[in-house]
Amino acid sequence: MNDKALYTLEYQKIIHRLTGLTATGLGREEAEQLKPSRELQIVERRLAATDEAVRAVSLKGTPPFGGITDVRPALRRAKLGGVLQPAELMSVAQFIMGSRRLTRYISSAAEETSMPLLEDLCEPLTDFKPLEDEIRRCIDEQGDVLDTASAELASLRRDIRVNEGRAREKLESLIRSASIQKMLQETLITMRNDRYVIPVKQEYRAHFGGIVHDQSGSGATLFIEPEAVVQMNNKLRELTIKEQNEIERILRRLSEQTGERAELLTGDAEILGRIDFIFAKAALAEAMFATLPAMNAEGRLYLRRARHPLIDIKQVVPIDIELGEDYSAIIVTGPNTGGKTVSLKTIGLLSLMAMSGLFIPADDGSRLCVFDGIYADIGDEQSIEQNLSTFSSHMTNLISMLGQVTSQSLVLLDELGAGTDPAEGSALAIAILEHLHRVGCRLIATTHYSELKAYAYNREGITNASMEFDVATLRPTYRLLVGVPGRSNAFAIAERLGLPAGIIDHARGEVSEDELKVDTMIASLEQDRIRAESERKIAESCAGK
Repeated sequence: MNDKALYTLEYQKIIHRLTGLTATGLGREEAEQLKPSRELQIVERRLAATDEAVRAVSLKGTPPFGGITDVRPALRRAKLGGVLQPAELMSVAQFIMGSRRLTRYISSAAEETSMPLLEDLCEPLTDFKPLEDEIRRCIDEQGDVLDTASAELASLRRDIRVNEGRAREKLESLIRSASIQKMLQETLITMRNDRYVIPVKQEYRAHFGGIVHDQSGSGATLFIEPEAVVQMNNKLRELTIKEQNEIERILRRLSEQTGERAELLTGDAEILGRIDFIFAKAALAEAMFATLPAMNAEGRLYLRRARHPLIDIKQVVPIDIELGEDYSAIIVTGPNTGGKTVSLKTIGLLSLMAMSGLFIPADDGSRLCVFDGIYADIGDEQSIEQNLSTFSSHMTNLISMLGQVTSQSLVLLDELGAGTDPAEGSALAIAILEHLHRVGCRLIATTHYSELKAYAYNREGITNASMEFDVATLRPTYRLLVGVPGRSNAFAIAERLGLPAGIIDHARGEVSEDELKVDTMIASLEQDRIRAESERKIAESCAGK
């Protein structure tokens, strides 16, 4: 897919929203790599998976992804013979539990509605509950190795507690002595280098036996291990080393068991990431009030009340558009700020979304096509660094795409021929449109040039369109009107704003008679359309009663 079109149509912003809806780092990784596909079968499979997730959520609520984290780095180390830390092993146990819960969720949903794709994804998942149980027997939720991990560990810890009690008891008897208390900075027992010590004033060092392990920053206090507890501390140190060795043995055993299953667990992680990604697509569909589009590879496009997904739903104006049946190209004319560019971007972005397996913000019954490429030249891309004018920039983009466009492509051109002399610009625009029309691609182009209205009117397979403008309020309605060419509202606007009638009449005299006839014809068509729409609404209202 054309990278420039992805950038121009702001596809990456959709991906950013999608990644924000993933529940796991595994799913986020999948979402970040999403690109539109040119293969109809792949696109339909992607959309079907999204549809299954949408239905699962409607039946069973939000899927449970708790505990599912990216354990692949730990699994790689375990497979290579590394010893995992307790927290890493607990993550593996929680991952196994999370996988089991998610599988049950999908199985439960599948009992009520068909979801073969999600069931197929879950089918290879292996429930390593015995490994999970063994890890949980040895390690708690905080990542500490439990006494129950082995009989030897439990025995060592009992001995440690007994010896700690004896050492503390001996030291407490010392610090309660009146003769000793005057030598102490504080009457407390603390630890230095894993040995029990007491804080002795510097001036009593010569009167106080034992081993100095540390001193305060000022040097006024020495942390001394009295001779009376040296043997007890030695015993404690010996027991602590044995405890650490036993913990190391337990962790190595659990790591070996994990390493033996690492390959299958890694495969499970990738599957769970894909499932998370699919449910993120469902969450995006819900957030956008999006629907499942029907797809085809014949260049047929029909959007009902399509909305640009990056515009606030309270402000966006839906558009209806059809392309690829009676005509393969649409020429949209009309003034600036009428919504032409937004309409182009809506069509392009929704096509990219559908080709990525995403639902689109449009009403049910919308259809889109799988294109072999989408090409867009939209907006003023003048480059100061490259010293390119607006016209040169557009021409550079057009030349690049003309060599790639096929009959299976969608081409979106904004302000075709703008940025140069109007006569030459309109002639170039017509020549480019004629070339693209011969290629047979699907084409939507916007322009200011009135000459293109006549061109579209005279060519089979091409139709005019415009953005509706309310002369009464002097504001655009942002509605796309296919089949109705845009007309100049300059005189009507000037008159409403109070420009003297004499000046307006003089201006009309400067416009050719043919152009005035065309403008009058367009105005008549627009009045007929408004009248027909009003009558339709009345008829629908009466039928509803």
